[in-house]
Order: sequence, then structure tokens, then C-alpha cells
Amino acid sequence: MTTPAELETLSAQALVEWAVKTFGSRFAVVTSFQYEGMVVLDMAARINPHVRVLTLDTGRLPAETYDIIEMVRQRYGITVQTIAPDTEEQQGMVNRFGPNLFYESVPHRRLCCEIRKVRPLSRALKGIDAYTVGLRRGQGESRENVGRVVEDRGRLKLSPLADWSRDQVLEYTQIHNVPFHPLYSRAYTSIGCAPCTRATTAGESERAGRWWWEEGGSSECGLHFSATGKVERPVDVMLREILSN
Repeated sequence: MTTPAELETLSAQALVEWAVKTFGSRFAVVTSFQYEGMVVLDMAARINPHVRVLTLDTGRLPAETYDIIEMVRQRYGITVQTIAPDTEEQQGMVNRFGPNLFYESVPHRRLCCEIRKVRPLSRALKGIDAYTVGLRRGQGESRENVGRVVEDRGRLKLSPLADWSRDQVLEYTQIHNVPFHPLYSRAYTSIGCAPCTRATTAGESERAGRWWWEEGGSSECGLHFSATGKVERPVDVMLREILSN
């Protein structure tokens, strides 16, 4: 049996291959179809053309994200499993705080991410023993200590590209002719929901276009890093209010 220490020494391709072959249908690629996620998807599809691919459809995605989903379907012949928020939870949030609550405060934005992303993914991962994401340590301060193999609520969360540079990702994309998200051609360097993402300018960090209006917030949605301290408590209070109605 391969140990965690041994897994850490594997190349990105070898780590993906190990996961695909070890877990079979209980393995999934979780991606929003950014450069990194597409590289991991391409690696996995070369090993198993029927690999499971999960993506979050928050209801606020840009049209171009649906375009890349269709590109993936046509290029790889993969059925992309889209994960939607719980209808009652989403409606309760919108009724209570409005459709654009994320502009109000960091806790409001995190609540939106919790309802539209974190909780749906948690439900979708039931029955999954291992999954991959496209995190890289070079994407920002909050990700500089990302582990390649970590335990996540009883399953393995793999970040095969954790130690890759952006140039390595782009090189793989070019060599293997991997489809890429159309918004990259419009100066976007990180892509999420349409209202919460903008293009970046020279000198800005990769994730500067995410929730750019916030002061003192973290450019994370909670999928990979949970909020703590002053941010977490208001989110929990608002979430309980919605779920109790």
C-alpha cells in the first residue's frame, strides 16, 4: 500500500494515475475549468476516458463557463456532473438578504459561497473516497502551504499541481492542446461567479480579480479554506437563520 509520504514524492501525472486506478468510480476530478483544473482533467482522462468530473453550477456563472463545459464534453466525451445549490436554501438566502448580498459585507459574501458552493460540494462528495483539485501554492498567500495529499473529512483531497508554477501549467496546456476557459483571453487570471470576478491588470496577483471590493477579506470562498474568527461567526448565525425557516 502506498504511504502518504510516498504519494508526496510522485509527479503530478503519477499521483493522478494512482488515484484513478486505486479508487475507480469512487474518485472524481472537481474543477471549475480554470487552467489548473483542465490540466488535471486532461491527465485523468488520458488514464480513464470515463473519469468522473464534478463542477459547481452556482447559478451565477458567466456564460463562458458553460462554453468550456461544452468544450470538455466534445473533446473528451465526458459527462460533466453539475452540482447545484439546494433550491430551498438558495431561495431562503435570496429572500432574506437579496440576490447580490455578497456586496454587503465579507460575512454576507461567505454565506453566499456557503450556500452556492460549500454545502452542495459536501453533499456531492458523499460516496467519493478521493478527489483532485487544481490548487497551486503560487496562487496567493492563502495557498502557499497547500499540501499535495491531505485528509478531508474521511477522504483524500489531492492537489497534484501544488508545486507547479503558472508557466508549467501553461506549458502543459500548450503541449497537449488542452481547451482553456474563454475568459483567459480577456485578461482574467482567476475565474469564479460572474458578479464576483473581474479581469486583472499587470502587476496584480492571480486572484486579485476575486471579490476585489472587499477590505480585509480573504480571496477564498470556503471550499478549500474555512473562515475563522470574526468572519465565521456571522456566517454561522445567518446560515442558521436561513436553515431554521
